Amino acid sequence: MNIDHRFKGQIAIVAGGARGIGGAIASRLAAEGARVAILDINQEALRRQVEEINRQGNQAFGFDLDLTDQEALVECLQTVFNWHQRIDVLVNCVGIIGPTGMSIVDYPLDQFELVMKVNVNSAFLLTKYTIPYMQSRMYGRILHVASIGGKDGNPNMVGYAASKSGLIGLIKGVGKEFAQSGITINGLAPAVIVTEMNKDTAPEVLNYMKDKIPMKRLGTVEEAAAISCWIVSQEASFNTGFVFDLSGGRAVY
Repeated sequence: MNIDHRFKGQIAIVAGGARGIGGAIASRLAAEGARVAILDINQEALRRQVEEINRQGNQAFGFDLDLTDQEALVECLQTVFNWHQRIDVLVNCVGIIGPTGMSIVDYPLDQFELVMKVNVNSAFLLTKYTIPYMQSRMYGRILHVASIGGKDGNPNMVGYAASKSGLIGLIKGVGKEFAQSGITINGLAPAVIVTEMNKDTAPEVLNYMKDKIPMKRLGTVEEAAAISCWIVSQEASFNTGFVFDLSGGRAVY
């Protein structure tokens, strides 16, 4: 398969695709032939991302959207489906870190609930309302970006670790539920990737996570996009309910 045209004719949705890992995935999907709908709450970053993809001669459309707003999400997905009566790919990169460097005994409940709402509820809604569009053609690829912290835990950031563990549970459960449907649901568990999201992470937390990586460096968004685009391609036909690692050797199972 010619990788330059791997997604030719396909409609792909990238939630949280205005920057960071999601931005790199959206750009690569578009470069490989997909028409990409980018859903993001960051209006300015969304505008820049769409303009850059289209400037390169590829196709992207932006939707300013709060992914926890069920009604708005349903309307957006219908709009995307109406383009060509299909949705082939969903990549969910929506996420916030929440407080870091903070013990659970000091962690505010409202902050915990917010992290769970953004990181888990939005994934639930995206999956729930995208799958029916894929079922009509008995084909689809869904990828949720989780975290290595959801697999083995990171201290002093309980909201983030708990939310990513919850997301992994969703991936595994729904992946098995639709295993015979032609729709695959997988996850990606990166170690620390260099993105704008890390700018608010406490330095001691970042150093702790970097020290756990045998390669002794942070990952890049380009590396995340490369594996993600394979996972949501037609080639990845015998993988579902699985969480792929992108950890520089940190993962132990």
